[in-house]
Amino acid sequence: MENKHTGALSGVGFYATLAICLLAVGVGGYFLLFGGQETAQEEEEAPQTAVTAQAPEIPAEDPVETVSPAELTEEEPPEAEPAPVLDDTPVVAAIPQVVVAPLEGEVVAAFSVDQLAYNETLGDWRTHDGVDIAAAEGTSVLAASGGTVLSVSDDLLMGTTVVVEHADGYQTTYANLQEMPPVAQGDTVTAGQVIGAVGTTAPAESAQGPHLHFSVSKDGDAVDPDTYLNG
Repeated sequence: MENKHTGALSGVGFYATLAICLLAVGVGGYFLLFGGQETAQEEEEAPQTAVTAQAPEIPAEDPVETVSPAELTEEEPPEAEPAPVLDDTPVVAAIPQVVVAPLEGEVVAAFSVDQLAYNETLGDWRTHDGVDIAAAEGTSVLAASGGTVLSVSDDLLMGTTVVVEHADGYQTTYANLQEMPPVAQGDTVTAGQVIGAVGTTAPAESAQGPHLHFSVSKDGDAVDPDTYLNG
């Protein structure tokens, strides 16, 4: 008898337990199904607020001026100074223009080209392109300035004559010299160099005695010897 009741109770207990388990599974499944949807919906409906961090303000920098390559080439480079040109021409010392009197003595016939002067020897009136300086025969005659002997000749009227060419177109003439003067054509002479001696080789002026006829010209025109010597 006891066993029957115990088997009955055991059968009821088994089914009760099974019912409770099914109920628990049903409730759990309900909450799992519908509770998950509500949670997802709430999450969808919830406002999404994104927090964006503000970037710190960077101070503005001054604009950098850019230069194009074309602008860089506009300014021409400075020209290189030319190398100095050396002048290798030999330096020749200039001879100072020294003028000396060819002879010291009395002037017996003055320079006169602007007016006629009476010539006692020839007995007529004529011009005189130089000066006649009286001196003893054989007295040395000097070159008035440096130059080159242009000619040595025996003139029929002026006697033995030496002509010296100088710079700047000047020429000096020494006449009535003794024969065979110590210079020849082409010789270079210096101021004060002996180029002859006082003579009497000028037939037309022999009456005046021994003297030197000295005349000066520039570019072919007569010049007063006094001006040339003291100029």
